[in-house]
Amino acid sequence: MSATGNPCVLLKHGEVFLKGHNRQRFTERLHDNLRVALLGIGGSTWIKTAQNVTVLGGQGVPQEALVERARRVIGFNAVEPAVRVPSTLEEIDRAAVDALRSVATERPGCGFAVRARRRDKTFPLTSSRMERHVGARVLEEVDGVRVDLTRPDVVLTVTIDRKETYLSWTRHPGVTGLPVGSSGRALVLLSGGYDSPVAAHRAMRRGLSCDFVHFSGAPYTNPSSVYKAYALARELNRYQPPGRLHVVALGKAQKQLAVAGAGRLQVVAQRRLMVRTASELAARTGAQALVTGDSLGQVASQTLANLVAVDEAAALPVLRPLIGWEKQEIIDEARSIGTADISVLPDEDCCQLLTPPRVTTRAGVPQLRAVEKRLDLDEVTEALLDSVQVMLPGADGDGHSDADAAPGAQVSGEAVTVPQSRSAPAAAPSCAADTCP
Repeated sequence: MSATGNPCVLLKHGEVFLKGHNRQRFTERLHDNLRVALLGIGGSTWIKTAQNVTVLGGQGVPQEALVERARRVIGFNAVEPAVRVPSTLEEIDRAAVDALRSVATERPGCGFAVRARRRDKTFPLTSSRMERHVGARVLEEVDGVRVDLTRPDVVLTVTIDRKETYLSWTRHPGVTGLPVGSSGRALVLLSGGYDSPVAAHRAMRRGLSCDFVHFSGAPYTNPSSVYKAYALARELNRYQPPGRLHVVALGKAQKQLAVAGAGRLQVVAQRRLMVRTASELAARTGAQALVTGDSLGQVASQTLANLVAVDEAAALPVLRPLIGWEKQEIIDEARSIGTADISVLPDEDCCQLLTPPRVTTRAGVPQLRAVEKRLDLDEVTEALLDSVQVMLPGADGDGHSDADAAPGAQVSGEAVTVPQSRSAPAAAPSCAADTCP
């Protein structure tokens, strides 16, 4: 963007606008998340609140970098690079002419329209008169542009405040929704497939702070699924203040279920063990719900009867943001949020371990309990939690530091072992593995 004036970015508020008396609380959360997103950007930045708009600027920071960081913050429905000038006709005219001249250089013959909003009612021209005035000046000064009020190629927006006026002519879509953290905390069972990362992102957009738990098939599978889970969590953490990734080695417990005679109930039984373990982990980390990537009927383990059987083992609400989505819708969303290229990578998923030739579509709770009685579930769950590894995806260069680890946690490279006698920071929605049969 090249024009007279000081570069800045206008961030248009989304659902926060509808929050009435609670709006200030939501706006503060939104700005807190924006500050976290700006960590490590270099230079100095500032945030200013206008009417249903946040203005972002900085010194020594490219405007493009501010736009890129802001577009990842959930709660803004539009991100507009802009310039700010004093609220005088002379300065506004000069900035408008420079802006359209730069546009005409790249797009000769383009049609433009001016949209003015006069927040300062003492400004001498009304909004409609200001639109006509600025449009006339642009036509006088700039060659190669034309007025098109019906389907303009470029819309020059002029927002007039008491001391400053903002001009913008480029609009990027933001990630709409509620500010992350405004709805509480959840824990996500994160697999390496398409579904659970999309479910986590959808949970974030409803204001949930998310930590993640990944169940690997270790020691019977290679670590490829853990690498994928780490990469997915790292990508998802670009949309929120960073959440932790808890890695649980489930392989031995899966084998115990098989030896106990789970048979066709194996997949549902291990999913019950996952939510049971995730519930206990959530209790230790302060999460209030689990999140899964289930889509009703997508695979045999996600029939209504099987989902009911899994829920019966959970100690917390199980949220399923994708329950009515089709697979292609999920894949398309994964592409848009940047997780699809990771999800498509090969791995050894724990749900493929010890899978029977046929999986029941109507698992009964009494039959599942009968299998589980052959094990000491409390002992199995405690063993799983005692060995959990906690990682900090994004802690090495995205403005976050290993110093953000849980109080008392032992940090070693990217892994953190959390002492079980203390509570780690709050967790996020947990998505059940979405590659189960």
